[in-house]
Amino acid sequence: MGKYVVSDPDILGGTPVVKGTRVPIGRILFLLKDGYTLAAIQEDYPHIDVKTLSAAIDEAIETLNATAHAKKVL
Repeated sequence: MGKYVVSDPDILGGTPVVKGTRVPIGRILFLLKDGYTLAAIQEDYPHIDVKTLSAAIDEAIETLNATAHAKKVL
């Protein structure tokens, strides 16, 4: 998928996760939606630094935007 978000059928059945972890990017986005800050999320997942969390979120947004744009073109 990308540099910070990956999908592997052997990890959580292919659910997109933060690279090098078993933490679904969907969980990170849910926590953001629920009002968590990046620092608070990093406290819950101390093995993922804030820079990586931020980059994974940006990558997820870029992927969603590219997918939405591709559907408009079709």
